This record gives sequence, structure tokens and C-alpha cells, in this order.
Amino acid sequence: MHVGQTSGVCGDEGDSSPEVDVQVKLPVAVIALACALPAAPVLVGAQTAVEKISRVGFVVTTTPLSEMAGPEPVHPITRAFVERLRELGHVEGQSVVVERRSAEGKFERFGEIIAELLRLKVRVIVSTGNPMTRRARELTATVPIVMAASWTPVEDGLVASLARPGGNVTGLTVDAGPEIEAKRLAVLAEAVPGVSRVALLGMKADWETLEDRSLRAAAAALGVTLFRVEHTPNDYVPAFGVIGRDRPDALFVVKNPPNYAHRHRIVEFAARSRLPATYPTREFVEIGGLMAYGIRVIDLYRRAAEYVDKILRGAKPADLPVEQPTKFELVINFKTARALGLTIPPSVLVQADQIIE
Repeated sequence: MHVGQTSGVCGDEGDSSPEVDVQVKLPVAVIALACALPAAPVLVGAQTAVEKISRVGFVVTTTPLSEMAGPEPVHPITRAFVERLRELGHVEGQSVVVERRSAEGKFERFGEIIAELLRLKVRVIVSTGNPMTRRARELTATVPIVMAASWTPVEDGLVASLARPGGNVTGLTVDAGPEIEAKRLAVLAEAVPGVSRVALLGMKADWETLEDRSLRAAAAALGVTLFRVEHTPNDYVPAFGVIGRDRPDALFVVKNPPNYAHRHRIVEFAARSRLPATYPTREFVEIGGLMAYGIRVIDLYRRAAEYVDKILRGAKPADLPVEQPTKFELVINFKTARALGLTIPPSVLVQADQIIE
């Protein structure tokens, strides 16, 4: 036998050359050990590779799951999240797997979705909105939860304080004081001279917030009458019917996850109804809405990815302060204004951070 040849003892063909004329008979145990040794490093390496991949649960409330798929998702906030993770060195399929889930408007599914992610042994869960975060917190006290967007998280009992959240929940809040929504109403009234009746498009829970009280105080000061028009997470038909019958002077779209998810429907309805409307974020204006004043939602999800990065590198959620937004922007769509026959006053234009032609 030539040196280095196995003569097929481990199940391969070995060297069948006629030069092999000596057979070495070895004990079965020795042969088994010799055959096992070359495979051992490969097995250990495979285990190490699997262990390096971290699973991250990413859950939204109403967006169709199909819009969240792929390396460049159609859904803006999913795309912002995975892009920022990539920038931070977390490559999907190599060092991280993002388990993307959506309740698709069925809020009762939050528990089912979180439980599934926990069975998959995710290292961290990214949640959207207080009800989802609360459900996740009920199901785990150990897996870190990053709130990509929350409202009054301290008052709602999600964290002990913004500076030191404690427990397994941290992340971001959209709260910047109720006066932000009041200012949005004031800008609408200034941009649409003579506006007197404004419809508020929101959900039942939206009427119990500080923002709602601030809006009513601002409306009284501006001489504007507000009336509430309620929608459910996926059903806007009755709300649109009420607005169509009551014919308000303008529409105020409340800041909530379903409105963001259904922004195309809302903007199209406002255009068909020739209603000047104000929206909570720029994404509405980019698809044809008249104006928006508020935070950048995409920035929240980019920051959420940074929280995930810190946690995957060993940080504890209890030690990561909850962040509040500090940047706000006014975006106006000039083309939509012209279509509505509106002339935006110079006093409003000078406040704009961006004018979309």
C-alpha cells in the first residue's frame, strides 16, 4: 500500500492501482476511529457557523407580509431597518436572520406571532406600538424587546423610566410633547385660509391621548371645529362615508400604525374628495398628500436597528435609555396644492423643510 492511501476502508474507492499488493488488517475500532477523525473538524465548524447567526424578530401591525420580503423590501420602514443592520455589519444569511412578521391588521394575533418568535429562539424582538410591546412583555421577561415606536411608554407601564428602562424593554418613543400635533393643526389652518371644520381620522384609542386634548385646545384657540371619524385597523369604508357626507373643510390624519400602513388609500381618498389634508409623516406627502409635519418614521427604524446591534454585541436593554425624537420636519407637496386650487401662503412656505414639486 502506498503511504497516505486508505484502500477504501472508510467507504471510498481508494486507489485501485495494481501496485497495491499488501493488505493491512487493522482492528475494527481503530478503523472506525481513523474514519471519524477527518470528519470531526467539519462538524465543529458547522456548529460554530450556526451559532454565529443571530435571529431577530421584526414585527409590524398592519403591512402585508409580501411588502416586507427580500433584501430591499417595498415597505419603507422594513427596508430602513434591514439597510441599517447591513451598514452595521449584520449580513442576512451570514451573521443574522431577520424573522419578519406582520399581524396584517389582526391585533389579536400579536400573542401568536410573539410566541412563534420565542420558539425560534430569537435574540431580540423589534415591536411596533404599545399593544404589541405589552403582549411581548407578557410572554417573555428575558428576551430583549426593542420598541421601534411607542407612545407614553412610562405611563403605559412598559418601562420604569426613559433614562433607565429596567427589565427587558427599551427602544424609541414618538412622544415629543402633545404640542407637536397642535402645531400641525395650526400650520393646516394657516395653509388653508378660512378652514373652520376639520375631520380627525383615527381609532378609538386615539381619542384618549394627550395629543387629542392638545388638539382640542388648539382648535378652540384657532376657532376650528373638530369632529372625530373612527376607523378600525383595516376598515376605512365607514369612515370615508362619514367624511363624504359631512363635507369638512379639511382632513387631519391622526398618527397611528394603521394610518401609516394604509397611507395610499387615505391619500387617494383625500384626492378624490378634493380635501386638503395634513398627515403625520412625509411618506404621505411623497405619494401625493398635501402636507405633513412630524417626525421621520424611517429614522425611528434605523435607530431601532442600532439598538438591536448593541444588544447583539452584549448590551442590556435595561441600561439603554429610551430615545425621544428631536427632529421634526414640514413637507409640502406643491403639485397637490395646485390640483386643489390652493395657494400656500409665503408664511407657511418659509417654514417648510422640503417642497415637493
